[in-house]
Amino acid sequence: MDENSTLSPAHSDAAASSSANTPPLPSVPSALAPFSGLWRGEGEGAYPTIDNFAYTEEIEFAPTGKPFLAYRSRTREAGSGRPLHSESGFLRLVAEDEAELLVAQPTGFTEIHRGQIREGTIQLSVRGGDLTYDLWMAHDLTPLTHHLHGHLRRD
Repeated sequence: MDENSTLSPAHSDAAASSSANTPPLPSVPSALAPFSGLWRGEGEGAYPTIDNFAYTEEIEFAPTGKPFLAYRSRTREAGSGRPLHSESGFLRLVAEDEAELLVAQPTGFTEIHRGQIREGTIQLSVRGGDLTYDLWMAHDLTPLTHHLHGHLRRD
């Protein structure tokens, strides 16, 4: 997963006037800034135990006012729009050039993906303004197998 764009929530005049007394929020660490934003795109999935499938996806890496980004992903079946998968978590720095994507799924699974940050890529990948990823999975009697490929663009 890679890249960035920034979303700003709408606010009322009352919220604007009260924010004059609020200290500025810390900025997103520069190594994570390319990932910030809303991304939309498509993907394909395959696994030996299921039929191949296509999906649409929306991923958001949102500033939180803290030195990390909130992460949210939602997928839908291509064509019908039926909800397929959702997960949420955080993207954070663990060193100047290393990040972790902490993910929680409603099924109870949690994941920690860790990688070096190099030129806007965290082994999740930001290239030319696009967010791309490949995911491999092992489960029960199925060995590590390519499962998902997604390609998203900043909204």
